[in-house]
Amino acid sequence: MNHGTGQAPTEPPRARRHADQLELRTLAIALLASLLLWNLPFGGVLLYPFKLLATWLHEMSHGLLMLMTGTGLDRVEIYRDTSGLAHPGSQPGPTAQAFIAAAGYMGTAVWGAVLLVVTPTGRTARTAMLVFAALLGLTAIFVVNAPAGDRFGQWAIGLMCGVVAAAALALPSKWRLAVAHFIAAQSCVNALLDIRVLFRPNQVVNGVETGTANSDAHAMAFATFGTNDQWAVYFWSATWLVFSLIVFYLALRFSGSRAVANVAPYARSTASPRDGSDRGDQRHSPETAPGGTDPNEPADTGGS
Repeated sequence: MNHGTGQAPTEPPRARRHADQLELRTLAIALLASLLLWNLPFGGVLLYPFKLLATWLHEMSHGLLMLMTGTGLDRVEIYRDTSGLAHPGSQPGPTAQAFIAAAGYMGTAVWGAVLLVVTPTGRTARTAMLVFAALLGLTAIFVVNAPAGDRFGQWAIGLMCGVVAAAALALPSKWRLAVAHFIAAQSCVNALLDIRVLFRPNQVVNGVETGTANSDAHAMAFATFGTNDQWAVYFWSATWLVFSLIVFYLALRFSGSRAVANVAPYARSTASPRDGSDRGDQRHSPETAPGGTDPNEPADTGGS
């Protein structure tokens, strides 16, 4: 406990600047890598685990709303083709059905945005990834299941649990932060890409074409407009697409602005004067500072 001045110890300015710069760098790398890989011939193969992860987020978002509306959650199915289904415990009413249907695509974007915002440093990334791994493990054991003895979903989500936990505990801080941001970026990107299937005439679940009658947009249209006409389905598809874009933008803006706000003052204070003189260097030079120390370094008080 600190009994000195009664104030909580603050993080050294240089350490804070380094953490903010690291956040910006890893965020930019994660987004560029995500967009690049999705447009490479074999990029989809490399991103296959993240596509399964997005399916898990989508179906668990449905499941969460099923529990919140009192409908109950029977099980979640995740298939090799990255499709999935969430089965309610009972038949939901129209209002509950609307919330449940909207939760899938909207929830995936929100989870990605939350993970992006709550991981500004390597330490917070470790905590978030361990919580994430725990959720993966618990749902793999108790929630993810499929009929006919198909255990693919359980094994896939269980393996992801182990990988995320190992990354959180074993990776150094900067790589841990990069992994957390890459997962978050992939969740947001997949939320946008997955909505495209709602505009197609047919959908595929576990390798079987189901048409559009069982889509989330169809269920939402019928629950809100009382019709499954194409205009109603497209209305909700477009609404969810815009929502995902806005959530992704706000998450990037908040995360990036927070880092820039801490980095920018330092950049302004160390910038050279417009007349080209070295007054700025002299002002921050250790030789010209009182006591011969660099004011940007934390003071050495001799304490531990």
